[in-house]
Amino acid sequence: MAKKTILDLKDIQGKKVLIRVDFNVPMKDGKITDDNRVVEALPTIKHILEKKGKAIVFSHLGRVETEEDKKKNSLAPVAKHLSSLLNQDVKFVPATRGAELENAINALKDGEILMFENTRFEDIDGKKESKNNKDLGAYWASLGDIFINDAFGTAHRAHASNAGIAANIKTTVAGFLLEKEIKFLGEAVDNPKRPFVAILGGAKVSDKIAVIDNLIAKADKIIVGGGMMFTFLKAQGLNVGKSKCEEDKVELAKELLAKANGKIILPVDTLATKEFSNDAPIRVSAVNDIKADEMGLDIGPKSVEVFKDALAGAKTVVWNGPMGVFEFSNFAKGTVAVCDALANLKDANTVVGGGDSAAAAIQLGYASRFTHISTGGGASLEYLEGKVLPGIDCVNNK
Repeated sequence: MAKKTILDLKDIQGKKVLIRVDFNVPMKDGKITDDNRVVEALPTIKHILEKKGKAIVFSHLGRVETEEDKKKNSLAPVAKHLSSLLNQDVKFVPATRGAELENAINALKDGEILMFENTRFEDIDGKKESKNNKDLGAYWASLGDIFINDAFGTAHRAHASNAGIAANIKTTVAGFLLEKEIKFLGEAVDNPKRPFVAILGGAKVSDKIAVIDNLIAKADKIIVGGGMMFTFLKAQGLNVGKSKCEEDKVELAKELLAKANGKIILPVDTLATKEFSNDAPIRVSAVNDIKADEMGLDIGPKSVEVFKDALAGAKTVVWNGPMGVFEFSNFAKGTVAVCDALANLKDANTVVGGGDSAAAAIQLGYASRFTHISTGGGASLEYLEGKVLPGIDCVNNK
């Protein structure tokens, strides 16, 4: 079902426009260390301001369960950064409800913008935001005339700040970012140019079971790396030593391998070591030669070549999850190689499914070389599983 977007709004001037963004950005010492999510929200915000709407921007940031959490998770530094990106004053309201917020909104002039405090501050009192408290959703809806959901990162959850507002306001549309996520992830999975190759990594098979199951029927090949590869290798009867392995998922991995009928491509070698450390001695080991006291922390060089061969000629590729312990530089080589191979594919739609793989692509300087890098880790995973996402479902249909 096609969803209404920001471009379906015909009369914005003078309207109070609620914009749910995903500014859940990494912070260190009060400074943003990666502002990709803020930058990705700019087209939607700028459009409303250019059309002389009154922009009311809000987001969550981190977990807020105690009063102490409030101090480190205020959106005030993000509002300041947004102001510099827009080259326009962003009034910050240090409240999530009440007279101060209402008066600030009512004082907005056409083309002005304010941001209010972290929506998760409401979670201290009964998790009202994340549990989609009806009264809170209705209150926030009462502050505006139009609701734009542009937060794909929370689209897989029904919160008061997305589904709760949408249930209490007449007009809910997708912002440019949410529209882009629907377009690229949706087209990649449901209407891909073929051959369609999925690359799945990360630590746990359990995180990706539903994704693999959904993609077996849709993808031409499924490349599996990361810690989850060892559960599949054990399912093939191989010894994996001390490598990450979900023993309770080995039988399920066997079933998936059988169901895939050759579509699943596994590594043939690994970087083995005896301790979980970046500085531990490394041995390149065939997957059938991992010693009892060793653990694999990355795919090996022969696996990289196998994966490159599998990617040759691909027209659609979806990548979710690193190939090894990416935070250790000595075990990031597999992820770097896969990233490089994808960035150099010719005439292919390449979609990175958020989370660690998105961070890797950005850190390695390949962001502009991919068709789309998703801003939502959990949301992109559930989209790849074929689930209905509440944050998308709540948007008005065309």
